[in-house]
Amino acid sequence: MAEKAVPAGVTYTSVEKEYFDSRQLKRYARAIHIWGLGVGAVISGDFFGWNFGLASGGFGGLLVATLVIAAMYLALSFSIAEMSAALPHTGGAYSFARSAMGPWGGYVTGLAENMEYILTPAVIVVGASGYLSAVFGTPTTYDPLWWLLCYGVFVGLNIVGVEASFRFTLFIAIVALAVLVVFFVAAIPHVDFTRYALNMTPDAGGTAWFPKGLFGIIAALPFAIWFFLGIEELPLAAEETVNPQRDIPRGMVLGMITLIISSLLVLVINSSLAPGVAAIGTSDHPLYDGFVAILGTGFGTKLMALVAVAGLIASFHSIIFAYGRQIYSLSRAGYFPTFLSLVHRTRKTPHIALIVGALIGYAVALAIHFAGPKSPLGAMLRSMAVFGAVVSYMLQMLSFILLRRRMPDIPRPYRSPTGVPGAVITLLLSGVTLVALFISDPVYQKVAIAAAIWFALGLVYFAVIGRKRLILSPEEEFAMRS
Repeated sequence: MAEKAVPAGVTYTSVEKEYFDSRQLKRYARAIHIWGLGVGAVISGDFFGWNFGLASGGFGGLLVATLVIAAMYLALSFSIAEMSAALPHTGGAYSFARSAMGPWGGYVTGLAENMEYILTPAVIVVGASGYLSAVFGTPTTYDPLWWLLCYGVFVGLNIVGVEASFRFTLFIAIVALAVLVVFFVAAIPHVDFTRYALNMTPDAGGTAWFPKGLFGIIAALPFAIWFFLGIEELPLAAEETVNPQRDIPRGMVLGMITLIISSLLVLVINSSLAPGVAAIGTSDHPLYDGFVAILGTGFGTKLMALVAVAGLIASFHSIIFAYGRQIYSLSRAGYFPTFLSLVHRTRKTPHIALIVGALIGYAVALAIHFAGPKSPLGAMLRSMAVFGAVVSYMLQMLSFILLRRRMPDIPRPYRSPTGVPGAVITLLLSGVTLVALFISDPVYQKVAIAAAIWFALGLVYFAVIGRKRLILSPEEEFAMRS
């Protein structure tokens, strides 16, 4: 393929062979590990986060919202699986957008995904401390210690090596699913759908199923996303997968099927237990409340709640993997400072990116803590994570459409069964969800301001420094030669 001209406004810096030698990842993962990474990244959404949609739309509103979002994520997964097989680079979303829309499009997409992956672990670790505090009875002043312990252990595990990281990811994802299966089986005798799932007092014009009316469906969309948010990280494992063209699409599609089943079971069963959706919709630990309804408040409940932390830990560990590779790929290409992409000499893991991302995430968790657990800042950070996600989804689907049109002849070992129509629908639904954030979150104006600051700082850095120091990484090479 003939080399294209350098895009206007950017400059590429020549590097020696040693540059990439010091940034070489190690291949290990297969389809089962990719499935575990995908399920692990998302599974915390079954334990925490989704339930706030009950307060926004009632059971019926959240159910419809979940079905809509599940369809959106399925089409999203098909599209991303096609692009990841055609462009098997660690850059993921940035890589797709770089090939479709140039350096600025790639950078903006990477910046949106960076917001998602940096903030999501902070939200998850706060949720984990809620479960741990309920089990051990620790006061909120101890929460930063729980967070520090979690970050220290799982950043360390990610640094130890790709083999240990993927093995643990697969193990903890299976444990989290096993906890859910135990919960489902134990809950069956206690389920009372009419009494508990429909116990929210309807607003004027509302019904038992839709207490907030049809408006509640739209308001519940951002919370339904927590059932699936994170599955899109799988292309970031491309350069650590033995056969990414085959294994990433397989793992992603099987992961989505697993998550759709688990999300619907959690929504129906957890909502059908005492104390009912009116209370569960504001709980920091909905599954724990479900175990209380099943087992009472004794030792058995605390033990199961402790085991249930596995779900949150699975996602925490997996998203740490994601932000490490995402920062690594943007740094390797020069969009971020290049020292962030150095890998450990013997472990071959991006240890600097992992540590820097953890420091930012821990600082965010501290900000939530000192603002108070019920403060607008906590809701703002959850919404910022969703904001970053849906913006990246929109840009990735636009990339998919443009790649189909502009690069029809590149090899596509996997092709999305929903094609361009699926990408268009996903793009539109992501836009609707973005608007729904304004409806469901009373502090969303602050979210928009914070997100604007995030993007502004990132764009200023790129305009002044980053665009003048780009490097022909694998993602850039592909984009320049395709």
